[in-house]
Formats: sequence, C-alpha cells, structure tokens
Amino acid sequence: MQPFATVLDWREGTISPADNVVVRRLSDMKTMYHDQAAMARMLKASDPVLYEVYEVHVPPEAGHLNHCCSIIYPGKVGDEYFMTKGHFHAVEGTAEIYVGLQGEGMLLMQTRDGQVAHIAFRPGVMAYIPPYWAHRMVNIGAERFIFLGVYPGNAGHNYGTIEQTGFARLVVERDGAPVVIPNPQAG
Repeated sequence: MQPFATVLDWREGTISPADNVVVRRLSDMKTMYHDQAAMARMLKASDPVLYEVYEVHVPPEAGHLNHCCSIIYPGKVGDEYFMTKGHFHAVEGTAEIYVGLQGEGMLLMQTRDGQVAHIAFRPGVMAYIPPYWAHRMVNIGAERFIFLGVYPGNAGHNYGTIEQTGFARLVVERDGAPVVIPNPQAG
C-alpha cells in the first residue's frame, strides 16, 4: 500500500475522497429508541436522516488505521436525543479515538461486565475509548455534532449486540438540559 492523503472539511464534516458514506435514517434505528410510540409518530410524518459517516478504509489488518468523520443532526425522538447506533468492535481488543470538531455531544461507553462511562464533547475534546468498550455518540445540541474517529484497520463493527441488548444509558432532555439516565429496557 502507498501513502495517501484525504481532505477533511472541518465545517461540513466530510472527508474526500470517502470510500464509503453511511446514511442512517430513523427507520434504520427503529429498535434503538426508548419511546417507541414517539418513534412511530415521527416515522408516520417523515424518515429523517439522523447521522452520516464518511469513511476512509485501509486494509482490514492490524497495523493500519481507518478514519472517519461523522455528522449527527440535532433532534430528539420523544425526549431522547439523536444518536449513532453504537457498537462494540468485532475485534474487541481494539481501541478508538474520537475528536470533537463542531457542536455538542455525549460519548456513552459500556463494557459487557456492566461498567459504564460518559464524556461530554465540544470542539477540541479528544476521547480515548479503550479495548472492550462499546461506544455510542449522541448530539445534545441545537446544531450538527461533528466528530472524527480513528481506529485499527482490523477492528470491524459489531452492531448486533447493542441491537439485542440496548445501551445501558440513555441521554434525554430534562428541564431543557441533557441528562444521562439508566436505560430501563437494557438487557
């Protein structure tokens, strides 16, 4: 493999050229939100884009570093803020770094043995997500939340576990502010 460069548009939250662009709509995340009645009402009216990911892939092997830029749009399903699906890495012994570029967010993390953590994000915040921690980003602001992610080429994504068990914490609005609460439906 030869060295290469990509261009990160800090304002727009895009990387070019991107090898893959993932666009997740509300219909892609039907089971992820706590308030299923609010989700069904929203889907009757429209199917909004919740987030986009601009990915640059490298060979899927140890030693390489994938990178991506994600945009989570502002909004809520009921009182729960728009978020990413969340995932463990397929190779769970791999870490990730997130860097806040624009807007406000919350990084939720959890382990299979019940440990939980969260980190508030704004431009310039950089978080280290250790191996074996699932992670999800949430937009808690009124504008787009944009962040950069860097992770090992062989890490992969395991979305299935979170789809089945839910995330241990939710980020909801209470009295006009974001609050992290236990998820009563997490398994």
